[in-house]
Amino acid sequence: MPDSSAVSTAVQGVDSSTLAGNTPLHDFSIIGMFMEADWIVKIVLLILLFASFWCWAIIFEKYFLFRTIKAKAQRFENDFWSSDALDKFYEKVKKRANHPMAIIFVAAMEEWFRSKNSSQQSAQGMKLNLRERIVQVMQVARNRELEHVESGLGFLATTGSSAPFIGLFGTVWGIMHSFHGIALSRNTSLVAVAPGIAEALFATAIGLFAAIPAVIAYNKFASESARFANKLEDFSTEFDTILSRQLEG
Repeated sequence: MPDSSAVSTAVQGVDSSTLAGNTPLHDFSIIGMFMEADWIVKIVLLILLFASFWCWAIIFEKYFLFRTIKAKAQRFENDFWSSDALDKFYEKVKKRANHPMAIIFVAAMEEWFRSKNSSQQSAQGMKLNLRERIVQVMQVARNRELEHVESGLGFLATTGSSAPFIGLFGTVWGIMHSFHGIALSRNTSLVAVAPGIAEALFATAIGLFAAIPAVIAYNKFASESARFANKLEDFSTEFDTILSRQLEG
């Protein structure tokens, strides 16, 4: 009669060797989890990766844009308040108006010169209408420039709010797919469950990876845009006051 301890050892050896031979090795690297994920999870991951890439492109573009226009606006204001005559300053600036504040100034001055060359109205009526037109021209130029400055911020906001839910959808779908595979194989061991769960949670991680920088960047650039809009509004108001004095004179 064979020894019971020897039989038990042999059975354990057979079971371990069988499990080692039948249990596939899973690649838990980023590329490996992506390749082994369900096709719907792959689509979710590709959408999130594209959104993350586009968000970072917007972040870098807005960072350099705000840094440039703030520096140019500061130099423009210094030159503007130190200038002796508006017409001479206009001739100096009009060919290199490449930032919002200079564009607003040039638009207002062009409207002023066009109206000065017109003599179809009475002097008093022309002065009143001229001021209204200049204010409208500055407002239109300001809105157009702010629209360019704020372009892309909507995508950051959308990504920041929706990316976690898109990732969660990929996670839920991946877990459902993993449980379906477990039910078919009838293997509930941790070795069989872990790869599917890891692949599913990978979608949530990518969703957070896309959403967190987008939310932070949106809050920062929205605040920068609001401050710059107020700066342009203040300049428009001050310039309108200067022009009103010129018209009254």
